Amino acid sequence: MSFAELLDHVGGMGRFQIIYTILLAIPVFMMASHNLLQNFTAAISAHHCHVHINISNTPYTNLTGKLAAKDLLRVSVPMDSKQQPEKCHRFVTMQWQLLDSNATVTNLTELETEPCADGWVYDKSIFTSTIITEWDLVCDSRQLKQMAQSIYMAGILAGGIIFGGLSDRFGRRSLLIWCYLQMAVTGTCTAFSPSFTAYCIFRFLTGMAFSGIVLNGVSLSVEWTPTRTRAVVGTMYGYCYTIGQFILAGVAYAIPNWRWLQLVVSLPYFICFIYSWWFAESARWLVIAGRPDEAVKQLKRVARINRKKEEGNKLNIEVLRSNMQKEIASTKSSYTFIDLVRTPVVRRISFCLCFVWFSTSFAYYGLAMDLQNFGVNIFLIQMVFGAVDFPAKFISVLTISFIGRRFTQALTLILAGLSILANIFVPQDLKTLRTVLAVFGKGSLAASFNCVYLYTSELYPTVIRQTGMGLSNTMARLGSITAPLVKMLEEYVPFLPLIIYGAAPIISGIAATFLPETLNVPLPETITEVETRPRHLRGEEQQMKILLKPTMPDPAKEAS
Repeated sequence: MSFAELLDHVGGMGRFQIIYTILLAIPVFMMASHNLLQNFTAAISAHHCHVHINISNTPYTNLTGKLAAKDLLRVSVPMDSKQQPEKCHRFVTMQWQLLDSNATVTNLTELETEPCADGWVYDKSIFTSTIITEWDLVCDSRQLKQMAQSIYMAGILAGGIIFGGLSDRFGRRSLLIWCYLQMAVTGTCTAFSPSFTAYCIFRFLTGMAFSGIVLNGVSLSVEWTPTRTRAVVGTMYGYCYTIGQFILAGVAYAIPNWRWLQLVVSLPYFICFIYSWWFAESARWLVIAGRPDEAVKQLKRVARINRKKEEGNKLNIEVLRSNMQKEIASTKSSYTFIDLVRTPVVRRISFCLCFVWFSTSFAYYGLAMDLQNFGVNIFLIQMVFGAVDFPAKFISVLTISFIGRRFTQALTLILAGLSILANIFVPQDLKTLRTVLAVFGKGSLAASFNCVYLYTSELYPTVIRQTGMGLSNTMARLGSITAPLVKMLEEYVPFLPLIIYGAAPIISGIAATFLPETLNVPLPETITEVETRPRHLRGEEQQMKILLKPTMPDPAKEAS
């Protein structure tokens, strides 16, 4: 009896699994709010230099009572090519002659200007306060906005490395509880940040917690869910994240102050921290960690909640050991990152998944964190970007469940890359068409994310699953950190970022075709099982070759 059969023996997808899945899904609704939060908390409002005007002792003192704010702006700040106030410069002296319709100004470009020495005036009609307006992250400081997002993504990267390894050593449940608390505390502290430096530090810690929640939440869900329902459960989590994008748009519209918005999306994690103490530790991990007595206790608890108490009472350590010899044998060895590349099949899986995770995240955040450049209402485009996930993920779950993970992964990445590259040939003034292509690309990347989380957890064996997820998460965060840096290249070659954003998913889509298929395949428990499994799962032709072989390697001997 394998663990999958043992899980079916105590109820399969019973009441325990349903409750467990729902409780794990609740925090996912607010995760998009943290991941995409800077679209709103760091939104760039229209701005121009703050003007200190002294209109005394000028030829135009008779206009004092009639001078409107726009007239004061006209004589103080030059206009750009779109006849909008220049954002980063003002006239050194007031150009009063610009108010005289009869006066002629030969060349406005010759009028002397200077940087905004007295600060800026911001349009607060949409956002009353953002980190941009509070700390003047514009003009010479405009790159600090991208740096703040990169620091948050670096936190997710650090969290993937740290929490991925720690959860394989100390368990999924304890790390998940800690990450809920860290997300709540650091997210709340971010809302009260006294400076931009403090803001970046707290965002970094929030990113770490985000990563730990994703890694351990996915693993607990996969390891307590029967094989036949994993795709549906994984897609449900994807839809929770999608709905979270709608929640973010609505909450951001209702709360235009960045500090209150940050606080509102952080406080719910205190509730998650409280109820997460009910969670059961992964019985799979307990067996691998050499704690079969606790695994039996958890399985009996699951059987009781699933109304299979009689079947649960039949379980004991001897039954567990006799039916899970491979898993218990694997506890004699310790596993590290080296095991991700030590053997041929796992090495190929690791390399291919590195490409897939990096490119998916790289292209996704290249599109999702650039909403203001579409030239439409930012709340509307956020909802459109969220809405496209519904059909995209629905189609992906059908292909995942009936055609296969490998096909879905490769197709979604290639389609995303082609849609991004197509935008190179669309003129800038055709904003609707450019938006449609971007939305299609974002939907394809969302479907890719929907697949790769499930696919990765199925490809790696239990003994190194969290370590493998940590590596994958690392590559994804490197992609998200790199995305804003590539965006800066458009100042030199306008279409170069699109070429890079589009080429990366296509290359990784090709790499995905080299991954093993995991459709309707039980979760592997050991590295030896992964190394031998492909020989049995390549279709009838490959199976015939296996039957014709005179001898077969003994997995038990290899494990020992």
